[in-house]
Amino acid sequence: MRVALIGGAGFIGTNLAIHLSKNEDVTIVDRSEKYFSTMKSLDLPVKYLVAPFELDANFDEQVKNQDIVYHLASTVIPGNSNNNIANELEANIIVTCKLLDACVRQGVKKVVFISSGGAVYGKQGECPIDEDTLSYPISSYGIEKITIEKLLYLYRYIHGLDYRVVRLANPYGPYQRPNGKLGVVTTFVYEMLNDRKLQVYGDGNVVRDFVYIEDAVKAIDKVVQGESNYKTFNIGSGMGVSVNDLIAVIEHTLKKTAKVEYIHGRSADVPVNYLDINRYESIYGRLVETPLKEGIKKTADFMRDFEL
Repeated sequence: MRVALIGGAGFIGTNLAIHLSKNEDVTIVDRSEKYFSTMKSLDLPVKYLVAPFELDANFDEQVKNQDIVYHLASTVIPGNSNNNIANELEANIIVTCKLLDACVRQGVKKVVFISSGGAVYGKQGECPIDEDTLSYPISSYGIEKITIEKLLYLYRYIHGLDYRVVRLANPYGPYQRPNGKLGVVTTFVYEMLNDRKLQVYGDGNVVRDFVYIEDAVKAIDKVVQGESNYKTFNIGSGMGVSVNDLIAVIEHTLKKTAKVEYIHGRSADVPVNYLDINRYESIYGRLVETPLKEGIKKTADFMRDFEL
């Protein structure tokens, strides 16, 4: 099976490449050669293609001869997506239409979209949130994700293009950059290992669903390869953990005391979000193999051995 990861040089793409390249013919597509440095250091048996995710991109070249296309590309994150809504909608939704058009022309069998298990639901649903919960996003990021999900439905209806949507919780673990804008678990583990202060938005009572990346990748692969009448799946731990409780678990695991600074909260942050994963587990079995404490330990061990 030939698989292309569009926007595939980041954290999720790297872990997907490690997993998928054991059995699949994988091509990693991203906008700069320098983004491939981590994967190349791992000597993965994959191909690389430097290509942009933008309006005038040659998406036919990116998806030609591919059986499955993973859409991982995004120009924005939840925290800043409301700053320039019109530009971000064009850069993500319209460009995705161009990608899907190319998939139809090139006979791609299936598109896999990594959506958001938090941003698409907004503040209205009761936790644990299942896939049938009505979506009321409070960020442009969430609007973009749910719109792309609807586009996939439309392209299947019009063109017969098969798809899967993965509403992913908050993944953490190896190859996630600790100095980036995403990934509170990875960031806090890194900062504590280096005896630095942890910056917490709000009062630390924000609740999130944290899932170890290896568990998430295995689950994504089962969703993509499996047979089901469902097209959309939540992937997470199924449990909510507050940021304050997360810090306590990291302290216990690393046997260190955190220095915490509480700063002003962000309007785009949903107060409480964790996912109902019953749909996945009823079809594919147990999702979580790595409890939070064990995942934190593995993440810390990785950081001690691998310099990002």
